[in-house]
Amino acid sequence: MINERTVVAVGRLGGDGYESSQAAELALNGAILHAEIARGYEEFVVAFESFYADDVEVSREDSQETIHGKEKVRALLYNFLVPLHILAEIGGLLVSLQQTAMPGDVPIETHSAWTLELVGASGTTCTLRWRILRRWLGPRVVYEHHYDYQQSGDPLTSKDLSFHSVDSVASLQRPS
Repeated sequence: MINERTVVAVGRLGGDGYESSQAAELALNGAILHAEIARGYEEFVVAFESFYADDVEVSREDSQETIHGKEKVRALLYNFLVPLHILAEIGGLLVSLQQTAMPGDVPIETHSAWTLELVGASGTTCTLRWRILRRWLGPRVVYEHHYDYQQSGDPLTSKDLSFHSVDSVASLQRPS
């Protein structure tokens, strides 16, 4: 569960833009890293709702499109988190997320590097790496840009998950 005091404390940040954005970045990343996708996706959604502005803009280096507004970004977040949760809970997918802060020189901007490691029940691993630039207005993200995507290993397939055990149980229960 996300420590609610962390979320409240970020809402009361004062000081200069650099201190405020750095503290908010630390709290947001901590909430993301604390959440466990195998338990559910709700903790990620709580972090999103707590730290992102209603008029947030999100972009990627490999797309010309910028997503405008919390409602549209929330829909993308659900489209990513729900299947990932199901694969972790039912398919035996192990999910590991790491983050490293990167230095920046603009007071209201933060930079971080992320690594997402997915390990299937077969032992096959796919590792995704990317970087994030965030612009802050007080305790809220108003702009987020994802860039420098890298992938190690092939994408996981159904053969890498443990869904096949469900099929074998179902075949044992069928009348002959």
